[in-house]
Amino acid sequence: MATSGAVLGLAAVGWLAFWLLLRIPLVTFTLALALLVAALMAPFTGALRRTGLPAAPSALLAVLSLAAVLGGIGFLFGFRAASTMRDLTRPLTAGIDRIRVWAIEGPLGLDPQQVADIRNEIVSWIYQAAPSPTAGARMAVSVLGALVLVAFLVFFLLKDGDAMWSWLLERVPGRRLDQVDGAGRAAWDTLAHYVRGAVLVALIDAVGIGAGLLVLGVPLWLSLTMLTFVGAFIPLLGATFSGAVAVLVTLVTNDLTDAVIVLVIVLVVQQVEGNLLQPLIMGRVLHLHPAVILVAVTTGGLLFGIPGALLAVPVLAVTYRVLEYVRLHPLDPVGTGPGTREATAPPLQGVLDRGAAAEVGH
Repeated sequence: MATSGAVLGLAAVGWLAFWLLLRIPLVTFTLALALLVAALMAPFTGALRRTGLPAAPSALLAVLSLAAVLGGIGFLFGFRAASTMRDLTRPLTAGIDRIRVWAIEGPLGLDPQQVADIRNEIVSWIYQAAPSPTAGARMAVSVLGALVLVAFLVFFLLKDGDAMWSWLLERVPGRRLDQVDGAGRAAWDTLAHYVRGAVLVALIDAVGIGAGLLVLGVPLWLSLTMLTFVGAFIPLLGATFSGAVAVLVTLVTNDLTDAVIVLVIVLVVQQVEGNLLQPLIMGRVLHLHPAVILVAVTTGGLLFGIPGALLAVPVLAVTYRVLEYVRLHPLDPVGTGPGTREATAPPLQGVLDRGAAAEVGH
């Protein structure tokens, strides 16, 4: 009876926490992004600390370095980001029209009215997705505010991550201290592996497809390369969408031959990603079936849009790793042994740095 009550209580607390996360999506996604960025920059901060630089200057230098890199990318490409969809809108529409004509007059011989209705719905969605200049300006202000908040959060996570974790552990009962500590380390290790692997895979995808578009002389190769890089962070669906857009745009701006070549390049890059890069880079993190990943991405997208699709897989991977750790490291039923370490044990020595060191050890 007591166990059932405890389970119901935990379920109620979990549902309340989930409801609160839905009510404040900006804070939720900002914190999630800060954790991802902190996991990405932890090795850099750890290297600075090993040279003797104190925690605060190391964290500040890491944040400033990341801001400089992102600022350079924004200076080179960011001004095109808001207009990327507008750049792609007209070629995409023309490509859809060519497919519509082929579907009606080609071997399929589909009903013209049905094809026209489908075409109009798709084109309407494309134009709605492309932000207007005013909406783009408002979006830029919101994004800038969120990035400032992310920068502060990343600084404090890199500077005081070990103290924060120690503070949490001090409030855990001594019998569960080792289990909670180990589960937290497993979660951080999984998150660190995921974000660094995802960035590497996205870069390889963008370079491979972008180079092909540049060689073929596709006018919008830069916008398509940016779309490929961002889409690579959404497993399965993102690469398919960005590849289809690249083929359609090439079909309109160049010709059918170039579109077929781009299709081949996209398929080759995706095959290399799926059969080589994902197993080598992400295999130790995502011990998940593709069907599970697809359901997670779809659910996250339906609940939170693009941010939800981006965060669905890392959240799922971290949750799975924590549950596996708890399953493999149950509590000592007698209440003795290593699981009874006092909650007042010395603070963790650099939890962020140890996460990076654990990755190197792999």
